[in-house]
Amino acid sequence: MNSAPDRPGKLPNALIRLLRIDLKPLRRLLLPWRCLLCSAPGMEGMDLCAPCAKDMPRNRSCCARCALPLPMAAAMCGQCLRRAPPWDAAWAPFRYGWPLDRLETRFKFGDDLAAGRVLAALWRGEPAPVEVPALIVPVPLHRGRLRERGYNQALELARPLAAAMHIPLGRDVLVRTRDTSAQTELDRIARRRNVRGAFRLRTGSALPDHVVVLDDVMTTGATLAECTRLLKRAGVRRVDVWALARAPSH
Repeated sequence: MNSAPDRPGKLPNALIRLLRIDLKPLRRLLLPWRCLLCSAPGMEGMDLCAPCAKDMPRNRSCCARCALPLPMAAAMCGQCLRRAPPWDAAWAPFRYGWPLDRLETRFKFGDDLAAGRVLAALWRGEPAPVEVPALIVPVPLHRGRLRERGYNQALELARPLAAAMHIPLGRDVLVRTRDTSAQTELDRIARRRNVRGAFRLRTGSALPDHVVVLDDVMTTGATLAECTRLLKRAGVRRVDVWALARAPSH
């Protein structure tokens, strides 16, 4: 006896079976993972080989308050003792150096989202802080810079990290009101002046007691400090800062 025909509006059984086929082996055959740094075969699910991943400069010994790389880990470095930053704690699992800096440059300035996916995967593989926030807020780009670049590098890193850690993502909590000059061209004092008053809270934003502000690279911390002050003035009790990488002291 013939089986009943599929009802209108339902997918045919043959198509359903086709959609259930695991396409990963085909993907590996047609588009194998390839290391973005040395072109060697990449690890499963990542365009980075194991030796290059091992060479990434981990920030294991650092200041707990600002994540500055140190010869020995400390609760506060000399700079924080002289002038404590406005945030409560920092997490930057990598130092900004070779070869991570090459991937970061490609991601931030070279329109290379594949490099961003590798950096996000590396970050997810690092041990997370014990005290998990209730909200992750990426540092925003000005709308003009966003149109020019096409994406916000902080948001692209924050999205997969928030999903992996099951933390809500407040992508629109902060708004950048001025298209500031590039921080890389400025010294410490000029960086603070450059970002002063450059952000505002989006009207109606609901803020929990513990918030993390996330950026791709932390150098002097001027941008993160400005965002932290804004959130604390809005009543947030604890603000931590997270960055993929921390630049060493100059």
